[in-house]
Order: sequence, then structure tokens, then C-alpha cells
Amino acid sequence: ITNDVIEKRFVETGEVDYVHVDGDGYHYHLTVVSDRFINQMPVARQQWVYGQLKDWIAQGSLHAVNMQTYTKAEWEKKRG
Repeated sequence: ITNDVIEKRFVETGEVDYVHVDGDGYHYHLTVVSDRFINQMPVARQQWVYGQLKDWIAQGSLHAVNMQTYTKAEWEKKRG
């Protein structure tokens, strides 16, 4: 599964302002920015991200995933 395909999945939700996937076919790092994360604890944010990936995880197409999730305000603050 390619990084672009994963990114497209998140864009298609209509809820993501920015997504970047860096992966090598086994390990993937995702950065997801969405205001749907406002007032959500990190676990709830991760659950939503995993929910978008569940088909690929179940099929064994997607293995190791780590992620960073931000609201738009958090992302802007992080980027300065």
C-alpha cells in the first residue's frame, strides 16, 4: 500500500485539513490534522485514525503505524 493511497483515504473523509504519510511498505508514520480532534483525548484520536485504516490492517496490508494527531490550532502552534 502506498503513502499516497493512505493519504487519499483521509482526504476523502472530508474531515482532514492536512495529512502526511511517510512509510516504507511496512512501517508508517502519519501526521493528521483535523478539527474533529478538538476536545478529544489522544486515545480517541488514535481510534479514529485506526478506524480509517482498519480494512488494510485486517487484510495484513498495513502493519506498523505510529501517528501524530493535531487540531488546526495545535498544528499552527507547533509549526510556529
